[in-house]
Amino acid sequence: MSDERSPRVYIILVNWNSWKDTIECLESVYRSEYPDYKVVVCDNNSQDGSMDFIKSWASGELDIWIPSNNSLRDLTFPPVAKPIRYIKYDYVNGEGFSKSDDDLNELILIQSGSNLGFAGGNNIGTKYALSQGKFNYLWFLNNDTVIKPDALCQLIKRMEEKPTVGICGSRIHDYDYPSEIQALGGARYNKYSSTCSHIKPLAEANQSPDFKTLESQMDYIVGASMLVTNALVKDVGLMCEDYFLFFEEIDLAIRARKKKFSLGFANSSIVYHKGGVSTGSSNHAASFNYSADYWINRSRLLFVKKHYPYLLPLVYLRFIAAIFNRINRKQFDRIPMILSLMINKFPNPVDQNLTPKNYALERHKVNNSKV
Repeated sequence: MSDERSPRVYIILVNWNSWKDTIECLESVYRSEYPDYKVVVCDNNSQDGSMDFIKSWASGELDIWIPSNNSLRDLTFPPVAKPIRYIKYDYVNGEGFSKSDDDLNELILIQSGSNLGFAGGNNIGTKYALSQGKFNYLWFLNNDTVIKPDALCQLIKRMEEKPTVGICGSRIHDYDYPSEIQALGGARYNKYSSTCSHIKPLAEANQSPDFKTLESQMDYIVGASMLVTNALVKDVGLMCEDYFLFFEEIDLAIRARKKKFSLGFANSSIVYHKGGVSTGSSNHAASFNYSADYWINRSRLLFVKKHYPYLLPLVYLRFIAAIFNRINRKQFDRIPMILSLMINKFPNPVDQNLTPKNYALERHKVNNSKV
């Protein structure tokens, strides 16, 4: 997957107990028309044997079955040629990555050793790319996606058309309902209600949006597909790991804009993302489980404290309203959690069983919510 004439891209996927999704995503990624890329899969200490399954897949010993009635089957089936050369690292404080092995392998597998969250997992992949010292872009891609073969080409094309862009997003379609759009590149953030909403989340797929207008409306790029430049990584830094889950993308976008980077949208870069509108959960806060409820409210509080501290009173009013809301839903077990956040006592995720089973799933459940 190398071409000296093309910019080098590292495609970074984070896996957490969802190896089937990751393998389906990889099957689509290795059909990419882009000539020079490396794939990095960071596993956040999955307990379902994910790393072994992914290695078996790369060795050609395992394939996942894509139903014949799956409308996106041609993006991942028949399986790509195997074996795919890989190397596995155990992450230890960013050390131990070998430069000499990079060009010999098409797939880099990194075991984090613990659940570091969305930002932490992606940051490990970023540190690997930095250790190699020869990349132009990073593509942060959710592991529960499949891509069209030209998706990466289109992202880079938009980047090259507008050199000020530091982060570029794709056209995100729903995996189960491919004619529906989850997001056109990015999302808006209302700082007074501290809520986010994807741009055109339920638009029809045949729409041809004015992407330049959309770029001016975006407050951040949706994390399911974010192409980031080397310059931004070196100037702005890694994703903030304080949140663990939610608000990482907008935090990065705010920091990027302070460094004069703009946001971009590649309308012809098509990525299909599982869940969201197909489950009906993206607009129904009542369907969130306890851990998602905790993380969205915790991250909201941390984000406002960091970027809009003068609006903290509105967040606390929102928490009070949330308590009455949870009482109305008979979700009485969540009231102590919200109260603890209000007094800045954050429960230990392990002790409170708050570590999500699949944080990619939790993230898109909360999109466009008003919790």
